[in-house]
Amino acid sequence: MLATLDEQAQAFREDVLAGLSAPIPAVPARWLYDRRGSELFDDITRLPAYYPTRTETGLLNEVMPDIAARIPRGAAVVEFGAGSQTKTPILLRAIAPAAYVPVDISGDYLNDSAAELQASFPGLEVLPVVADFVRSFNLPEGIDSLPKLGFFPGSTIGNFVPRSGTDLLRHFRALLGTGALLLIGMDRVKPIERLLAAYDDPAGVTAEFNLNLLERINRELDGDIPLDAFRHEARWNDILSRIEMHLVASRDVEFSVAGRHFRFSAGSSIHTENSHKYGPRGARLMLLAGGWTPIAEWTDPNDDFAVILAEAQPNRFAP
Repeated sequence: MLATLDEQAQAFREDVLAGLSAPIPAVPARWLYDRRGSELFDDITRLPAYYPTRTETGLLNEVMPDIAARIPRGAAVVEFGAGSQTKTPILLRAIAPAAYVPVDISGDYLNDSAAELQASFPGLEVLPVVADFVRSFNLPEGIDSLPKLGFFPGSTIGNFVPRSGTDLLRHFRALLGTGALLLIGMDRVKPIERLLAAYDDPAGVTAEFNLNLLERINRELDGDIPLDAFRHEARWNDILSRIEMHLVASRDVEFSVAGRHFRFSAGSSIHTENSHKYGPRGARLMLLAGGWTPIAEWTDPNDDFAVILAEAQPNRFAP
């Protein structure tokens, strides 16, 4: 079933209260993406230091003819996350699908994005689905008989710890069905300096994106978090091969959210996002564990980013 607004609000409340109460406070990264958060992330993708979007877009432009040759005609494209106005049209123009189904938790942003794509592709059936794609939902009726291509660009899989990422891939496999294809982007490991620069830009856009979560909590959960008591920080965790985003308390601070009281000491943090970076073997192993067999892989000349096409295997590979 599709998540109603009330169900999404309840899930947000539960995740925030549980996360702020945890021994290591953390809020799932998907809640960064309300309308304002989604707009700020679009701004981040255009920053000079933020290489993933630019690199993946260039790679898709270069290899899309090879990708398109492997996609069945008349497919339904199911994109997990609202369609990018740069990457999604590259795919849609190349394969001319019968239907396009963008799935995103931010309804307003999703509907605006879907409307823009519909205007660019007037002959394409665009069927937006407001849902949290990590949870169970149904695809629109009418695409059941169509071959399906999942599209998961942007290295969003890196936001999930490996176990959760594997579960998500299994969820995609169950939703799309045996024989479906998945086109997924994965960021590669690279020098720490480049990684930190990409997630903590001098202009402060990423900081605003991170701090917007606190504004959302205050607005939607009757919070009174003083925004000036927290600052954005990006960290490289070498053991876990990931960039971490944190909101770090710059002083001792107390606040309330949804009637619950919280206290943070100076230097403590709320962990808001991970961005795991994968080598070639790690990326393929995760796909295999999730029930997907890689059938083709492309990288940019600097091996900064990979786009992988994989095929859904029977359930025995994804119990």
